[in-house]
Amino acid sequence: MKTRIISAIIMLIIIIPVIVFGGYIYAIAATILGILGYKEILDLKRNKNKIPKIVELLGLVAVVFLIVGNYGNNALNYRTILVPLALLLMPTVFYKKENYSSETAFYLLGFIYLIGLGFNLLILTRELNIYLLIYLVSVSLFTDTFAYAIGCLIGKHKMCPKISPAKSWEGAVAGLIGGTIVSVIVYVNLVGDLSLQLVIVSMLLSISGQIGDLVFSKIKRENDIKDFSNIIPGHGGILDRFDNVLFVIIMYAVLVLTI
Repeated sequence: MKTRIISAIIMLIIIIPVIVFGGYIYAIAATILGILGYKEILDLKRNKNKIPKIVELLGLVAVVFLIVGNYGNNALNYRTILVPLALLLMPTVFYKKENYSSETAFYLLGFIYLIGLGFNLLILTRELNIYLLIYLVSVSLFTDTFAYAIGCLIGKHKMCPKISPAKSWEGAVAGLIGGTIVSVIVYVNLVGDLSLQLVIVSMLLSISGQIGDLVFSKIKRENDIKDFSNIIPGHGGILDRFDNVLFVIIMYAVLVLTI
């Protein structure tokens, strides 16, 4: 626990100034985090030493391109989205199936788009409005905090015991309620006015964050690991810390485009 607290304090000391400064410093930091997340995917048991090095390099290029390929435009375009497809699919024609198949290519593309678009949206959101970014992070942070705290106190009914034995329905409901209430308060004080739409969106984001947590937990279960890496002592890897954040911010983008 002591290691976890110290790591959290160090992360805050680093992250808060980076968010405040924004601009190139923030974009570079987000890109580095995305690259580290991509490396954690390559290091999974399913992938380790099974993907050609040139493909790993092309995947790295694809991740970076997705994260910062449209930097300064505040909008995604077809080029940003299609380049990773070309980079990962074209090499399949030059390898035997057992060395690099189309199945592996699409598997990698799924993670590359999730990581790339997620960190891309983190950059775009900061460029648009730092307070909006704080709101989205608060949804993730307080949903996770309330779910963990109440789950430890009164959690009895397991949600997905084979995926994440510690998670309970009591914790999930507490995370939804607590995360929604606190994030709405953050939004009203920093971004805009209170509305029914805000409450509904906050609830959907909270649910998305919890689903994201479960998705990444399932990936870890399938690869027989507890954490994606140990780069953050006491906390695990980049994807262990950003699992629900990525789902929250992607869901927010979907909702903004559809509402």
